Amino acid sequence: MNLNRNAISHVPDTVYTPRYDPALLRPGIVHLGCGNFHRGHQVVATQAAIDAEGRDGLRWGIVSATMRRPDLATVLQSQDNLYTLLTREPANTVASVMAAITEAVYAGDDNANLAARIADPATAIVTLTVTASGYYLSADGRLDPTFEAIQADLTAITPRTAPGIIAAGLAQVRQRGGVPPVILCCDNVNSNGDTLRQAVIDLAALKGDDLLAAWIETNVQFPDTMVDRIVPTATPDDIADACRLLGGIEDRAPISAEPWFQWVIGEFDGPRPRWVAHPGTKFVSDVGVFERAKLQMLNGTHMLLAYVGALANLNTVSEAASDDALGRIAARFMRNEQTADVSLDTDELDRYTVDLMQRFRNPGIVHEVTRIGRNGSAKMASRIVQPMRSNIETGRPVDGAVLLIASWIRWFALHEQDEFDIALTDPRAETLRGLCADARDDHKAQAEAFLAMEEVFGAPLPDHGKQVEAIASMLRRLTEESVPELLRTIAH
Repeated sequence: MNLNRNAISHVPDTVYTPRYDPALLRPGIVHLGCGNFHRGHQVVATQAAIDAEGRDGLRWGIVSATMRRPDLATVLQSQDNLYTLLTREPANTVASVMAAITEAVYAGDDNANLAARIADPATAIVTLTVTASGYYLSADGRLDPTFEAIQADLTAITPRTAPGIIAAGLAQVRQRGGVPPVILCCDNVNSNGDTLRQAVIDLAALKGDDLLAAWIETNVQFPDTMVDRIVPTATPDDIADACRLLGGIEDRAPISAEPWFQWVIGEFDGPRPRWVAHPGTKFVSDVGVFERAKLQMLNGTHMLLAYVGALANLNTVSEAASDDALGRIAARFMRNEQTADVSLDTDELDRYTVDLMQRFRNPGIVHEVTRIGRNGSAKMASRIVQPMRSNIETGRPVDGAVLLIASWIRWFALHEQDEFDIALTDPRAETLRGLCADARDDHKAQAEAFLAMEEVFGAPLPDHGKQVEAIASMLRRLTEESVPELLRTIAH
């Protein structure tokens, strides 16, 4: 038996199932970016809200769109949009059937009609998890019009990028004089609500529609949010475990997630699901302090574990964080460098550091470092360079940031020399490989060329020449020395 609505009644009592009939759900949310994180985060909170609201909650079904490929949408459609969430505790796994998605579509399909769905009066909220690269931003946080995808959206009848789809949907709302939906960015982007608002306004202006740009700025709410849960890439073990826990029912789209769940949402006007029914969800007046702590301490340290871990032949975040040397380096980097400008007291920072390192070491979560390392050029400015700049200005250490940036450059240098068996995913991958090719074996030239990319790193760092020298020196050591031995030296 395959997982679908008819199979729910055959699921063992040990598995959580929704308390509502999924067939009765009506769409009230449109989501862009139907990946694992969305299915392990926003869908989970929305299902809890529907359960808590009863009949009134049935208006909060989700139309969820995959952005790059149709595969997942196709699989979900075959399962009545149901899937299994496997909550991976260190010594136990809990299975839950998720049913809040009413329809899965592919954004590249003209029949998906995403702009029209956003403009539908029943749509009260639009959420997004398209990753930082999906907003096509430059280092200053503004829309970068040089990206081919943005150029294509300026003339396309059916836009394909998240900013383009939202702008097209809002244009239809404005044209019919409707109430616009609230737009909730759920990606790890600095000031994500304000940043997305500006990107959509910029796109409208680039299309020559200044009236739409002004209307969006005045009428559409883009609250900031902070999301936090580790949801790794699905593995064959997930499929096997889901089938076992479901009593033999087969699920082709299960996902795993850690027990931790946090969703901090800026207050906004208008209807919303009772998301606070799920523990870890709350509405606040200022998301900034939560966002800064998460972006720098969690996401920034994730990048260190990924880039350095791969060079040390450590394949997962758990392996990297559990490594004696790299684990020490990561914890020190998180606490001493990535806390720059994070407005929490010392005890809170200490406790958050301990909690994060414990989460990273959870062996039940198989989070591949190659996946964490994707799209580094879109993440570098907000997660690494911003605290690094502050630390330099205040005389604090930046050794961890130097190691991270040097390791990232080393990824591209090895790949350019066909010595790195990792597929590099980055919106600027070809440019970065080219920089390494142009300066092959010249570590200082490589460091200078990378840091000169202001669209990635922003304006030159304070004492810029000294930082170039430090990164070049570390890059040389990563090239000439055994990485595990180097890490043991650095850790002590």
